[in-house]
Amino acid sequence: MSLEHRSGCPINLALEVFGDKWSLIVIRDIMFGNRRHFNELLAGSDEGIASNVLADRLQRLVGLHMLSRAPDPSHKQKVVYSLTEPAIQLVPVLAHLGAWGVRHLPTSRELSVRAELLERGGPEFWDRFMDELREQHLGIPRPLGVPSAFAELRAAYEAELARA
Repeated sequence: MSLEHRSGCPINLALEVFGDKWSLIVIRDIMFGNRRHFNELLAGSDEGIASNVLADRLQRLVGLHMLSRAPDPSHKQKVVYSLTEPAIQLVPVLAHLGAWGVRHLPTSRELSVRAELLERGGPEFWDRFMDELREQHLGIPRPLGVPSAFAELRAAYEAELARA
């Protein structure tokens, strides 16, 4: 997929990739929710993405090399979406964006807990999480004996849901 760029400004170029309403939400759901199939992304959307919009964003993100798409070996009619390295490197950006949202916007407690954990964990936690994403999505083994950042994020979210 080729884009006509308005300028060479790095902020402008990033917004050309992620400046629409849904692209970062799709990446968030794959990254933090481990939703890898179209129907999982559609059914699990808290924001209620329409199926045609989801199909468009998945196609666009694949074209921009933020996601890859491969046949699902367990089901001939399904495909699996995976994060690429550039998408995995968005973890610190999403951590900062989430932390800003918690501080300045009327967030819900259960949906804020992961952003708070990412902020508290800082770069060391982000690196562990990115290593785990590389293992899940790219097949690159992560260091042995390192606690699962994904499991910590999931446990914090589930504990908050149980409290709510």
